[in-house]
Amino acid sequence: MTGIDLAAVTRRDVVLASAAAAFAGQAATASTLNESSLGPLKRAPTAVLDIGYHELGPRHGPAVLLLHGFPYDVHSYSKAAPMLAARGFRVLVPYLRGHGPTRFRDAGVPHSGQQAALGQDLVDLMDALGIEHAVLAGYDWGGRAACVVTALWPDRCVGLVSVNNYLIQDIARAHEPLPASVERGFWYQFYFLTGRGRAGLMANRNEIARIMWRENSPQWRFDDETFALSAAAFENPDYVDVVIHSYRHRLGAAPGLPEYAALEARLALLPTIKRPSVTLDGTADGVVPATDGSASARFFSGPRVHRRVRGAGHNLPQETPDAFVSAVVDVARMGA
Repeated sequence: MTGIDLAAVTRRDVVLASAAAAFAGQAATASTLNESSLGPLKRAPTAVLDIGYHELGPRHGPAVLLLHGFPYDVHSYSKAAPMLAARGFRVLVPYLRGHGPTRFRDAGVPHSGQQAALGQDLVDLMDALGIEHAVLAGYDWGGRAACVVTALWPDRCVGLVSVNNYLIQDIARAHEPLPASVERGFWYQFYFLTGRGRAGLMANRNEIARIMWRENSPQWRFDDETFALSAAAFENPDYVDVVIHSYRHRLGAAPGLPEYAALEARLALLPTIKRPSVTLDGTADGVVPATDGSASARFFSGPRVHRRVRGAGHNLPQETPDAFVSAVVDVARMGA
């Protein structure tokens, strides 16, 4: 046993049927509404997951994987993905574990959300689709997965686009406080350490997400339809397990799975990014204050460009797709 507190399987079983039914209807609606921009839903089986993803652009174009964060989903790329496809890229937009139609192939295994698992999922998806290397681009959880793969499997990455710079977690220092103004924005992480927080996420996942959207991006005026498209992905029956474990692991309050121990040991060394990189900070990010990139420079040993995107919040690809697309195009040229 791993010792991970993923809360009672029996409790999850009680809500599984109703949650799955609700998800099926909402996911179908989201897919239908967005099919014109992201294309039809596809699936890729890996050793651990059955990954749902969208694919756009020419089959033999240079590949780029666009990776969403929490609490968001593939609709962060509803504008950026078709823009990149129009430029000749083969664009793949997967749902991360615990989100949307992505499912664990064995429902009985512990549903980890640790950083090594997110990185391994990305490599497994590339293997399943026969993609040798690609531009890896993302923010939040997705940016972390991209950083993990770029650091540990540099030959799989043509170039990296990472919002908020170097995102590999320094778990050994998780107990060290940040400035109070920054800690305030991480309220949900501390909430999720508690049983009350887990119950709150189960009962109020959409309300929590909506609060985070507003606070993460105070200048972004999203409407109810935009939120609903992404919120359908939160009805995944594994969502709560994955999210809770992710934040408990990153704060040193839950162990990782043994199968990821070797990867986590390498990540604990904070490996540098050797591939060409473009890092982005939104000047209106309510979670991570914008920087000039100098504080994270030591983690990038390859070519790197840092940009501040005026007016962008935490969900930068959806809020300012032109800036994100430019970063992908530029890093692809840098890595050519």
